[in-house]
Amino acid sequence: MYQILAIDDEENILSALRRTLLRCPELEGRCQFEAFTIPDLALLRMREHRFDLVISDYRMPLMDGLAFLRAVRETQPEVACIMLSGQADMTGLVGAINDVRIYRFIYKPWQEYELCGAVSSALAYQQLLAENQRLADEVRVRDGVISRQQLELLRLERENPGITQVTRDADGAVVFGPLGED
Repeated sequence: MYQILAIDDEENILSALRRTLLRCPELEGRCQFEAFTIPDLALLRMREHRFDLVISDYRMPLMDGLAFLRAVRETQPEVACIMLSGQADMTGLVGAINDVRIYRFIYKPWQEYELCGAVSSALAYQQLLAENQRLADEVRVRDGVISRQQLELLRLERENPGITQVTRDADGAVVFGPLGED
């Protein structure tokens, strides 16, 4: 099941995205779609759940798409990103490509076949990258570069961002929640 997160400041755009993706024959019920209008809430969700694809609007009032996708890359560097925009300047487009490595830039209003094709090819590309990473990791284990335990920790972190990050107090005890909270 593919995990897709979308963010746009307009609810009607998110609804149209959801409808379009549900009709994509390439996805045929194989995707779970989460939509957000507030960037901070989307980023919080990304810290606790792994996504295969992020679709972001370029122009949003609280945080523009470039800033949002930069924050996404800090949390989940491997996630595929598609950017949507009704208007884009060349500087913004170049920034999206170079800074945040978007997979595709699609103009609004989109053509259904174009969006479906971009989403399905982005997901296929992500699967290919994940398989390449898995094979490379197996070679590193075989060659003794990393242990099976380290490999498992890497896998867990990719699937559940933040799960391997443990906070300890001065005595070495595990701390649940932010420090200073009772």
